Amino acid sequence: MFTPLPAGQERWFDFRMQWKRRRLRARAIAKARDLHLLKRGCRGRADILLFCTIRNEIERIDWFLQHYRRLGVQHFIFIDNASTDGTRARLLAEPDTTVYGTQASYRAARFGMDWINFLMLRHAHGAWCVVADADELLIYPHWETRPLSALTGWLDQQRQPAMPAMMLELYPKGPLDAAPCQPGTDPTAVLEWFDAGNYTITHKPLLDCLLIQGGPRARNFFAQSPNRAPTLTKLPLIKWSFHNAWVNSTHSILPRALNRVFDVDGGERIAGALLHTKFLATVVEKARIEKARGEHFGNAAVFDDYYDQVARAPDLWCTSSTRFEGWEQLETLGLISRGGWA
Repeated sequence: MFTPLPAGQERWFDFRMQWKRRRLRARAIAKARDLHLLKRGCRGRADILLFCTIRNEIERIDWFLQHYRRLGVQHFIFIDNASTDGTRARLLAEPDTTVYGTQASYRAARFGMDWINFLMLRHAHGAWCVVADADELLIYPHWETRPLSALTGWLDQQRQPAMPAMMLELYPKGPLDAAPCQPGTDPTAVLEWFDAGNYTITHKPLLDCLLIQGGPRARNFFAQSPNRAPTLTKLPLIKWSFHNAWVNSTHSILPRALNRVFDVDGGERIAGALLHTKFLATVVEKARIEKARGEHFGNAAVFDDYYDQVARAPDLWCTSSTRFEGWEQLETLGLISRGGWA
C-alpha cells in the first residue's frame, strides 16, 4: 500500500525537482551541438513517434521497425551513435525515419538521455511517443489486435499521460552464445524464457516512482548485491510536453506527477511490458567491447565483473524459468495489467 508523504515534504520534493527539471532541460539544449541531422523524414502533426538512440544493431533493426510499425508508430526519430555495422545506412534508407548522427560520448550525454530530451523538446510537444532501445519490444493488453492509436485515445479519455511497462528480460535455454538470430527475424523465437516471480518493488518518494528489480540478471550477476541489479521499471509510452525531462533513462521523469502511474489505493492501472531481447548470441562479444568502451554505466568499474560473466556465455536458464507465451500469460502472472481497458 502506498503511504502518502506529509504535505510539507511533498512540497519540498516538488520544489527540488522543479529546479532539477530546469537543469536537465538546459543541459539537453547544450548537448544539441553533439547532434547532426542526416535525414529529415516526412511526418504528420498527429503521428505517433518513436525515439531511439542506437549503435550497431543491424541484427535487430528490421524486426524492431516491423514490430513498432505493426503497433502503429508512424514516424521514427533515431540518434545513431557511431554505428559501424551498417545500422546507419539501413535507417537512412527507410521512408518513415528522421536520423541524427553523433560521434560524441554516450556516457557524457547521460547515456543518451540529454540527446533524447533535446529531440523530444524539438519534435514531440503534444505528441504521443514511444521511447525504446533497439533491444526493447513494447507489448500491452490486446496489442495484437488494438493499435497504439486506440490505446492512446483511451489514455487521453482517462487523462493518463503515460503508460508504464516492466522490462521483461528474455533469455535462451543453454549458453548465451548458442542463441543466434538472423537479421529480420523475431528474437523472441530464440529467447523463449523469462523469470516469472523473483521481483521486488520499492517506492522512491523523491521522484514518486516505483523501482522494480529482479529477473535473470539479478539472480545470476547481482545475487550478492541485489540493490545494484538493473532497474526494470520504465515509462515507454508518454504524451510529451516541453515541460518534461527524463531523469534516469526512461525509468523516471519530471515533473514528478508523471511517475505516479500506479494506483495509490491498492488497485491496478494499465501497464505493459518491454520484452528485453538483450541476450542474443552477440551479447557475448558485445560484453567484451562495452567493458572496454566504458560507456554504459555511471560507475563502470562496479560492472566489470558483470561484463566478464556475460563474456563467458553463461546459461541463464534454471528450473524456475518460464516459457514466454504472450500477454495473457503475463497478465495472469501479474506482470502486466489491463487496468480498466477491457
